[in-house]
Amino acid sequence: MRLDRRTLPTFLFTACCAAVSLSVFARDTPTATAPAIIPLPASMEMDAGRFHPGKTLHIAISGKLADRSAIATLANDVLREAWHRPVAAAPTQGHADLRLVLAADAGANRESYTLRITRDGIVIRAPSDTGLFYGLQTLRQIATPGSSASAGLPALHIADQPRFGYRGLMLDSARHMQSIPAIKQQLDLMARYKFNTFHWHLTDDQGWRIEIKRYPKLASISSMRKETVIGNPDNGATARDGIPYGGYYTQAQAREIVAYAKARHITVIPEIDMPGHMVAALAAYPELACTPGPFDVYTTWGVSDDVLCPSPQTFAFVEGVLTEVMAVFPSRYVHVGGDEAPTTRWKQSALAQDIIRREGLKDEHALQGWFLRRVEGFVRAHGRTIIGWDEILEGGASPTATVMSWRGMQGGIDAVRLGHDVIMAPTSHVYLDYCQSKTPGEPLCIDNFLPLRTVYDFEPVPDGLTAPQVARILGGQGNLWTEFVKTQQDVQYMLFPRSFALAEVLWSPKQARDWNGFLLRVPAQFAELDRLHVNYRRLDPQ
Repeated sequence: MRLDRRTLPTFLFTACCAAVSLSVFARDTPTATAPAIIPLPASMEMDAGRFHPGKTLHIAISGKLADRSAIATLANDVLREAWHRPVAAAPTQGHADLRLVLAADAGANRESYTLRITRDGIVIRAPSDTGLFYGLQTLRQIATPGSSASAGLPALHIADQPRFGYRGLMLDSARHMQSIPAIKQQLDLMARYKFNTFHWHLTDDQGWRIEIKRYPKLASISSMRKETVIGNPDNGATARDGIPYGGYYTQAQAREIVAYAKARHITVIPEIDMPGHMVAALAAYPELACTPGPFDVYTTWGVSDDVLCPSPQTFAFVEGVLTEVMAVFPSRYVHVGGDEAPTTRWKQSALAQDIIRREGLKDEHALQGWFLRRVEGFVRAHGRTIIGWDEILEGGASPTATVMSWRGMQGGIDAVRLGHDVIMAPTSHVYLDYCQSKTPGEPLCIDNFLPLRTVYDFEPVPDGLTAPQVARILGGQGNLWTEFVKTQQDVQYMLFPRSFALAEVLWSPKQARDWNGFLLRVPAQFAELDRLHVNYRRLDPQ
């Protein structure tokens, strides 16, 4: 589905654009027309001939899969969607239209796979269930839903693996929530384009969205704001709508999302932002602040001076919250924020100043470092690793903390030089809440400009780093903050097609990326989004 009032005239393509010739990968054969795959595989060679499916499609699976049933179900779905024909298990030693082979290889990238189509059938081979899963996602873009059985599929050979191990999208559910079905749909789409990490921003000044049983007022008070600012406060907006807004996810619902994501080879990383962006929590538990309050859940956007005070009861609260969060989310990482925490209240707090003197800290920034190192120690004691936004470097982050660089690339550069692992997520290239065009008629968005081409030009590895430093760049992430993104259609409009570009940046070889070739492959993906009733922004005229 597309919102006509929000879309611009589409780029004009000929019918052949659904299957684009990629001569850089093709052999010298007149039949070498490559399918329009996003993200572009690491290697793709076209062969002569075509595969034609039988009246009943047979699947054979070999190897010790971790979840044979899940892979078999996906394979059945792909073939049925493509040709609307019966699918059955292949007879022992008999012909198989699709053969899935798990071949353990200790030296292989576990997300890698090969996909070969010949006149005799389709073979996907991988060292893990994850590789087979991604091979099937690629096959889904070749054997597209409603494919012609008489035309069949082109013979080809794909050898594929990701450039980066961390390929993420962040969704802010604190400012505006999304339904469980909507989040599941986003996970489905992420899996199609080989994202493997869903960063879930669950708490902020404007709302607390995850149930914590030992602190029930986070659900009854912190999850609700009495109203919401109308328009953009950065442009002077002050009026409120007078409409209460809120809600939260139960732990059972969060576990449901974790399980759904896991089945799609996606890890869910929860974010509990601290010590700033905590006004919603202070509304329920004002004793955690440095001033007496009272506090209201924030009804506007922006940054509040009110933060957690570094008191014993605050650390008891943080540890209690994280204990329950880690029980719900089994991910290796827990994101603890650390961004945009003003020092105003700490400068005025006798308790905070006493800690600075007692610990021999330089200033309030160093106090934040002390605060987060204490939190990090608790998380590490539970076998987990923290991620923090790049501000955590200012106070002296623990060397085991992973840094998510958002204020440009420099934070990531500084972090790898200090020995930290890094995820690149700079505002300059991957803040998906930014406007996609300066043309009138775009939906309300943050007053910054991020067109599709800028996302495609994102390069997570800066020049000038040593090989060991480059190895510490785990990958990248697109961030979708939702101050102005209220509905699922709005979420999809901001994600697509920009997440196509990010998927290719994070998966495909750097040298294979080509803007014009990418544009030719996008319409085939739009056709699939139309089929799935997913909203998106059309391409600008070129």
